[in-house]
Amino acid sequence: MSTPERTEHLVLPGVLTADQAAETVAALRAVQRRDGALPWFRGHHLDPWDHTEAAMALDAAGEHAAAARAYDWLARHQNGDGSWYAAYHDGDPERPTDLGRETNFCAYAAVGVWHHYLATGDDAFADRMWPTVYAAVEFVLRLQQPGGQIGWKREADGTPVTDALLTGCSSVYQALRCALALAEQREEPQPDWELAAGALGHAVRSHPERFLDKSRYSMDWYYPVLAGAVTGPAATARIQEGWDRFVVPGLGVRCVLPNPWVTGGESSELALALWVTGESDRALEILQSLRHLRAEGGLYWTGYVFEGERAFWPPELTTWTAGSLLLAVAALGGDEATTAVFGGERLPTGLEPDCCR
Repeated sequence: MSTPERTEHLVLPGVLTADQAAETVAALRAVQRRDGALPWFRGHHLDPWDHTEAAMALDAAGEHAAAARAYDWLARHQNGDGSWYAAYHDGDPERPTDLGRETNFCAYAAVGVWHHYLATGDDAFADRMWPTVYAAVEFVLRLQQPGGQIGWKREADGTPVTDALLTGCSSVYQALRCALALAEQREEPQPDWELAAGALGHAVRSHPERFLDKSRYSMDWYYPVLAGAVTGPAATARIQEGWDRFVVPGLGVRCVLPNPWVTGGESSELALALWVTGESDRALEILQSLRHLRAEGGLYWTGYVFEGERAFWPPELTTWTAGSLLLAVAALGGDEATTAVFGGERLPTGLEPDCCR
């Protein structure tokens, strides 16, 4: 049971008090099904990426048993090819509602598993989850293209969609690094994964033409930084270049241009990206701007329309929105597992293609 004493490390001025953090964690726990599934909210769907994000938030809050149940759900319901379906009604494994298999959704399990291992030091968990991570990575890499980018998904009938998404591929890059760290911890080197990660990172950094143009979306702006593919001065410059286009002072981050709609998930992820670049003060300001999205009970509205008929929209209180905020708070607060996963500590970078060394 979450209590203010257990969530004191999630206190951040103007963002969360210990009581508020405990309330948010308890709300996440209340949404989780007995079998470990974490749907967006009860009655809606579960997707593997957001399920993992919410599980990571539980670990950041010290709710390790609940997080482990979420990862066990993934292990039990993985498809034979290493994938998961894109959506399951209310987290019911017998009721998939989108039979597509998206590469970034599947890869992200590696990020969550590595995060849980760092948070707990549970070697038995790492051993139990290794076959799941291995199979998921192999599924994803079967869709890697000659230019290093990863195809978006397989359709329900197995047809590969080779078009690549910059945000999704950036997320896959982070996942490959976490999978490599897990392999290294287990003393099971995966040189093919290193080569794949290097080629993918190079594509993200240097070849925008290999990705579909989704530059209207804020995720394509900050995600290469958040995922660790773009670093140093290039990361700082990238964040600065898009700041005035996407950031709405006092309200958060637009999801997509030109819509007058800020979203809690994108705002929290930008805060994480800012923390990654060493801009903790600006990260704190972004998180403080999200107070208007907090609802009674401790969860957060997905977004807010700030022009015309102003309203919280869609009228949803999503686990992944709360989860992303908790992870950003945990990073700013110095939580070791969260800072290692998003800060790149102990995460291999992969091997650059021969042409780029």
